[in-house]
Amino acid sequence: MSNPVPPQSSPPRHVALFVTCLVDLFRPSIGFAAVKLLEEAGCTVDVPAAQVCCGQPAYNSGDRATTRRIARQVVDAFEGYDAVVVPSGSCGGMLSHHYPGLFDDEPALKVRAERFAARTFELITFLVDVLGISRLPAHYQGIVTYHDSCSGLRELGVKHQPRRLLAAVDGLTLREMSTPEVCCGFGGTFCVKYPEISNAMVAEKAADIAATGADTLLAGDLGCLMNMAGKLKRQGSPIRVRHVAEVLADMSRNAAIGEPEDGR
Repeated sequence: MSNPVPPQSSPPRHVALFVTCLVDLFRPSIGFAAVKLLEEAGCTVDVPAAQVCCGQPAYNSGDRATTRRIARQVVDAFEGYDAVVVPSGSCGGMLSHHYPGLFDDEPALKVRAERFAARTFELITFLVDVLGISRLPAHYQGIVTYHDSCSGLRELGVKHQPRRLLAAVDGLTLREMSTPEVCCGFGGTFCVKYPEISNAMVAEKAADIAATGADTLLAGDLGCLMNMAGKLKRQGSPIRVRHVAEVLADMSRNAAIGEPEDGR
């Protein structure tokens, strides 16, 4: 389930962006797109310099001690903001759904983690569900299909929100896959532990994407996008891959995910 809208008289306006490791290292344009969307929605946006990884790799590997140390640093870095916004369902799910349980034996830290979790939102759900945005001044000439990333869909309830905004983008046509909710096979450490299974899953996903006739694949989680972009590229597919925020922020002139920055 997605986070409930916080009970307050006015929408949160002073927000902090949790950039995520993959965005920072592989696709900073997603972070810039997120800032643009939030600022155009009337928010003041900070990017705390002390932020680190959300801790999900350690958490999924069973290393709770390291995860707790990471979580303390993240909670400290994001104190004092009306909301924490994340352009990733995977990291957003970790922050909002798993942090409080890390501190069951430390009541004071648990309360802080619960408050942090309650004001943490995935980017598109924050725009639609919290700020009430239904249309953005974006243009994208093409046919797109949208992949529902597992954590965003199943932990945070991200489903109708990106489709609502995409439906209002000038020039854009959305064609659904037959199985948009089926996992792409990435799963963080899953693709490392079970590469054969992961490859079979992403091959099925690539076939489903191609069957739509779309020229562009969108999603809200860079891990999934990199996995699918890699498979499509190895197959010689011309389908472009982008984060949904890049299209909604009208920043789709950037090279697609998996392409060189100069477009060659």
